[in-house]
Amino acid sequence: MILRLLFAPVTGIAWVAEQIQERAEAELDNQENLHKRLLALQLAFDMGELSEEDFEKQEEALLLAIEAISEDP
Repeated sequence: MILRLLFAPVTGIAWVAEQIQERAEAELDNQENLHKRLLALQLAFDMGELSEEDFEKQEEALLLAIEAISEDP
């Protein structure tokens, strides 16, 4: 019981560090996925599968999402 009390702060700090790491990895995955979607969008446009208007709308949405992730503290 006493050992648990002594190590509680260490356990808490380890948990917080783990949570921060998980969130950072999730955000990186999200950003990578958005970049992949942007590349796929560009390829679809280049191959004529997408109108310029549709491309611009979707591109803007993806760029705004990437920017939002980049700015999120």
